[in-house]
Amino acid sequence: MTDSTTRRDFLARTGLFAAGALAAGAALPGTARAIAPIARPGKPKFKFSLAAYSYRELLTKSEFTLQDFVADCAKFGLEGTELTSYYFPKDVTTAYLNDIKGQCFRLGLDISGTAVGNNLCLPKGEKRDEQIQLVKRWVDHADVLGAPTIRIFSGNKGKDQTEAEAHQLAVEGMEECCEYAGKHGVTLALENHGGLTATAEGLLKLVNDVKSPWFGVNVDTGNFHTADPYGDLAKIAPYAVNVQIKVVIAKEGGSKEPADFKRFAKMMADVGYRGYIVLEYEEKTDPPTECPKFIDQLREAFLAVS
Repeated sequence: MTDSTTRRDFLARTGLFAAGALAAGAALPGTARAIAPIARPGKPKFKFSLAAYSYRELLTKSEFTLQDFVADCAKFGLEGTELTSYYFPKDVTTAYLNDIKGQCFRLGLDISGTAVGNNLCLPKGEKRDEQIQLVKRWVDHADVLGAPTIRIFSGNKGKDQTEAEAHQLAVEGMEECCEYAGKHGVTLALENHGGLTATAEGLLKLVNDVKSPWFGVNVDTGNFHTADPYGDLAKIAPYAVNVQIKVVIAKEGGSKEPADFKRFAKMMADVGYRGYIVLEYEEKTDPPTECPKFIDQLREAFLAVS
């Protein structure tokens, strides 16, 4: 494959273009048109993981370590562990990465992915270069860890930018990062995380314009604060390469309600998703106590439809 190969070309040649019926999410009235969804052979298949972000208070305000978090993931009977970049040492060494990788292997855990916080809407210059280098540095780390995907953000429109300018900068930044990631076999997963991706339409515009086979969507079920979050999540679900599940959902106006895991499960089964379902717990109650309860609920809901 040459560097000029587009995501559309790659998916077409490898048989990953969905049939026309599957493309409905990309052509709904009032939404941006995106490329055809990922089509996967066979029945939906779900594996389960837990995001280290769920333990953020423990990992930043106590002696609790990332290794302790990994041990809990094994104790909870998970297949994977998502190791958010925020909780690694500031100066990550290859030795540290290998130690974590070895621990996960001995405990029978995949490293389902990692995640960075970045802003690719910054104008060209030193600060933008730093953001791109951050993503590339974590591609290198993911390569060592054996993590297949990294959750990324698009970023936010600056006060002196138009929406179109911010969009183009994000596209260019993601394409540069995807080109680098592809050389390491790592897929970058864009999250619906406010800014340009605050709506399904905004995210799908980026999905349509980023031309790389090493690009997909990280569906975060708690991040669309719209009149119909479930409907908007369904529009982006066909492009998922990773799914993070929150235990609550907040509609437009800020009203919160318990998330419907069965509805999420059907949503992902309907698009033939095969991959990780990652609990990202954001509530204030004790994560080591509460997370296993929700993991059991997720497993029950998703395995019922697979």
